[in-house]
Amino acid sequence: MTWWFASVAALLQAPHLAQQSMIDPAGPKARNVYEFWIFLFSVAGAVFAVVLVALLFALFRRRRTAEPESPRVHRDVTRWVVAAAGVTFGIIIVFLVVDFRLGRATATPDGAKPLTIQVIGHQWWWEVQYPDSVDVSNWIVTANEIHIPVGRPVILRMTSHDVIHSFWVPNLAGKKDLIPGKMTETWIEADSAGIYRGQCAEFCGLEHAKMAMEVVAQSPAEFARWEARTRAPARIPADSLQEAGRLVFVAGSCSNCHAIGGTPASGRIGPDLTHLASRRTIAAGSLPNTRGNLAGWILDPQQIKPGTVMPSNSLDPDQLQSLLAYLEGLK
Repeated sequence: MTWWFASVAALLQAPHLAQQSMIDPAGPKARNVYEFWIFLFSVAGAVFAVVLVALLFALFRRRRTAEPESPRVHRDVTRWVVAAAGVTFGIIIVFLVVDFRLGRATATPDGAKPLTIQVIGHQWWWEVQYPDSVDVSNWIVTANEIHIPVGRPVILRMTSHDVIHSFWVPNLAGKKDLIPGKMTETWIEADSAGIYRGQCAEFCGLEHAKMAMEVVAQSPAEFARWEARTRAPARIPADSLQEAGRLVFVAGSCSNCHAIGGTPASGRIGPDLTHLASRRTIAAGSLPNTRGNLAGWILDPQQIKPGTVMPSNSLDPDQLQSLLAYLEGLK
């Protein structure tokens, strides 16, 4: 259970993250699950109340005149046992039927033509791809943020690069595992614009507690603008300081693990950084995306996220400042 407490602690220490709640559904799939939960909770609560009342009645009622071992007492007990068993069986059948209907209702999305997104789980971050069936080079590749249009179902085709992960955005949908070597599917849809926090719900290693993501639901027009901006290559350095930072990135070890569109950097071990400055967080939701946090992450990521694949980097102050300037321009 240590990992569970670590997850809670990570959430409490991360006020920059959007909140998550299963009891605040923001989409049709989550709403179906929420209503099912309310039904189960209500029925279970009613059964508990009835059992409690019966127990109290049995404990405090006056003794009847009949002898405890008389045939009448046995008949009464038998009737109550049979009745309770019948009611229990009936409740289980009702639960089964409602659960089956929920499965049918949430199996596939209705309405508009869905958008398809691919999600790949890594220790410990999320790779997000927006395929382009016409031009492979025109794919959007980002990390730890999933942008979706409001009112349109989104199919998530998911797999894992290493171990089993589990995708969970409580406001939008239930959990779905990502399994190495296998493609699984789920779908989400948002009713209104907003930022919905998600996380890995399957213990996947040391930094499981720091493997969060955000789903950013936007109006169709805003999503189209985001899509157009994100398909574009990285911005050209605006000044000599940013150009010096670009050279630090491309010539150094950064480009071995990370890719930036429009540059020779094409690493695939870590997240794509083409539009890094547009993201709200870094390190899979561990920190707000600020200059100070980015500097700390570059120099000593193990201090922030022990066990992460990213190594520490030895940069002199001038190199670090120019690199930060360049990365802050990647919007």
